Amino acid sequence: MDLREIQRRKAEFEKERDWDKFRASQIFVHLIEELGELSRYISYEEGYKPEGLGHDAPTKDGLSREFAQSFSLFVQLANHFNIDLEEAVLKEMETMTERFPSKDWKEYMGGR
Repeated sequence: MDLREIQRRKAEFEKERDWDKFRASQIFVHLIEELGELSRYISYEEGYKPEGLGHDAPTKDGLSREFAQSFSLFVQLANHFNIDLEEAVLKEMETMTERFPSKDWKEYMGGR
């Protein structure tokens, strides 16, 4: 399924529930909340919040859901602003390809 189809299906889902009436600020705050949940997994994975010292280990299934929820809200926000994500992402990839040559970056990253 391509991004346009995901956006179309998400827009249909939103309209069926009147979720398309939410303000952008509400969607954005919810997105930030879900991204915060992703930060919990990163903190655990990198050892900042170790299991058993006041923290429970997050589950891989939970992580997958947090990504899906974050992506869904991101798509909902793009729909709110009538952004064609597929077109925007492809255009940005062209810009990034020109702006950040792979040869230069491979050299730079190889020295790390």
